[in-house]
Amino acid sequence: MSQEEARAAVAEAYRAHYRRLVAAVYAATGDFAGAQDAVQEAYAAAMDRPARFAALEDPQAWLRVVALNAARQRWRRRQVFDRLVRLGRVPKEPGPAPALTGDRVDLMRALQSLPRPTREAIVLHHLFDLTVEQVAEELGTPVGTIKARLTRGRARLAGVLQPDPAHS
Repeated sequence: MSQEEARAAVAEAYRAHYRRLVAAVYAATGDFAGAQDAVQEAYAAAMDRPARFAALEDPQAWLRVVALNAARQRWRRRQVFDRLVRLGRVPKEPGPAPALTGDRVDLMRALQSLPRPTREAIVLHHLFDLTVEQVAEELGTPVGTIKARLTRGRARLAGVLQPDPAHS
């Protein structure tokens, strides 16, 4: 089976089983968003090795096992986190996310228009205040490449985020 055929098999399994798997994991966990995430993790694992997935005797059973395992892992992590909060070892979760003003929505939309490697460099450098060298180390990329991504990213953002003279 070709790689393309294997990917098509994963896509077909997604169309055929996604909703039912989410419903089953949701019934098992009581957490709809967590169920969606767990099932998506299962399909991501299938897409990592589509030929192996396509060769399974019962792909739906495999997806179910992987999704339930992912949900259990999320639950265990949450239990550990809750215990650390109760013990005072980590602060309680922060309040709600900042309100999405028009400027923030525009910035998020502009960032999403950048290629992923450029977006990651921009976010790490400008939003997390990492140096160029720290960004390069974190991304495992040469400093010169990070500098080029930052330059291209800033230029593209400047073009996208230009104020509209009609509204000034």
